Amino acid sequence: MGSLQKALDLEGGGVVSLVGAGGKTSLMFRLAKEFSDAGESVLSTTTTKIMMPDRHQSPQIILAASPQEVLEKAEKLLKNNRHVSAVSPRPADSPDKVSGFEPEIVGQFYKSGLFRWIVVEADGAAQKPMKVPAEHEPVIPAATDWLIGVVGLRAIDKPLGPQWVFRHDLYTQITGLLPGNLVTEASVCAAVTHKEGVMKGCPSGARKALFLNTADESRGLELGKKIAQILNETAVKTKIEKIVIGKPLENPAVVARIDLIY
Repeated sequence: MGSLQKALDLEGGGVVSLVGAGGKTSLMFRLAKEFSDAGESVLSTTTTKIMMPDRHQSPQIILAASPQEVLEKAEKLLKNNRHVSAVSPRPADSPDKVSGFEPEIVGQFYKSGLFRWIVVEADGAAQKPMKVPAEHEPVIPAATDWLIGVVGLRAIDKPLGPQWVFRHDLYTQITGLLPGNLVTEASVCAAVTHKEGVMKGCPSGARKALFLNTADESRGLELGKKIAQILNETAVKTKIEKIVIGKPLENPAVVARIDLIY
């Protein structure tokens, strides 16, 4: 089926920002591995907070307070491995997580010329498969070239509530789905496309795609086709170009790609 990089049409280098819920971290490190395996330099980082990467996710991890320190260390580390991760020692308000960097700093990292790619986890979701962002979310760098909204398909057909949807009260406000009702494909589309939804704050000029994280290929394909059918009615307004259904922790990682029709 090919790589996630190819399925998402990521070419030429740039900043890729991931928002939403249900697989952002796995997708970030899978893309970073694909880029580095192709011999391209890549930085993985966050504008929010993440679990400290382990060596299986990232072979080189930089913990640094200043952008200059990150760049100095990265220049040395990139000689031995094309993928580095960078996090900040700032308090993350969570004992098991580390902070990232302000969105404008991500732009500085890219302008340095050290990295052909930067992959940014630009949203948090408390490990839930679906979310709607609060007023201060997501935290998307202005330098973003591709914005990828992530949805965990296991939330569909589950009752709307805190177990499955992060900020489920906001999900109700945006989609009209009442607490306790089953999450539907239509409500997911509403959450993704609403002006205050998953992909709000997309920088002008950034290309948009939707990644559906699935554990079941046949079920994922079925749900992906339903979501594509609904999104095709709003694609001109949302500018979401494609849906990629995948399993970033497995091989092959791509189940299917569906191009939306304008």
